[in-house]
Amino acid sequence: MNKFAGLARTFATAAILVSVSVPAVRAQDVTEDQIKAARATIAALGVTNSFDNILPNLAERLKNTLIQASPNHQELITATVDEKALSLAGRRSDLEREAATIYAKTFTVEELNAIADFYNSTAGKKLLNDGPIASREMLKAADIWAAGVSRDLTSEATKSLDEKIGNAPAANAGAAAPAQ
Repeated sequence: MNKFAGLARTFATAAILVSVSVPAVRAQDVTEDQIKAARATIAALGVTNSFDNILPNLAERLKNTLIQASPNHQELITATVDEKALSLAGRRSDLEREAATIYAKTFTVEELNAIADFYNSTAGKKLLNDGPIASREMLKAADIWAAGVSRDLTSEATKSLDEKIGNAPAANAGAAAPAQ
């Protein structure tokens, strides 16, 4: 079991280093009204939903590491890590509190309420749902536009320079990569 203790210490050290390197926002710096408004905003935006996978992903990585070190104990390792991960699941609320505190310190209560009201509206929900699609399509349109502008700029500048100096510089290098 020395392998397990060493690996556990490694993961614990990594967790401590991560927590120390990220400055924590102190909860006492904000009011409960700010926290309440921030939680409503966070819920409306769904910004912490991706945090739900942190503990299961950490557990899977730990299981894989421990099983590689002691493959004969796969069932015991899986059961033990799953049990310990479930016992730590309650700490997810600590992360929610930190997120709410960050939002509470960043926005006023009025701003938080306005943001939550908007994102809970039909238009806000549509923006959350369809906004990434619209952004992707805008990037495609910008790429097509940039390619056309690059082509036309190269053509027009080359033509103008040819008229002015008689033998325009090679423009192929500028046409290869449109600006973004």
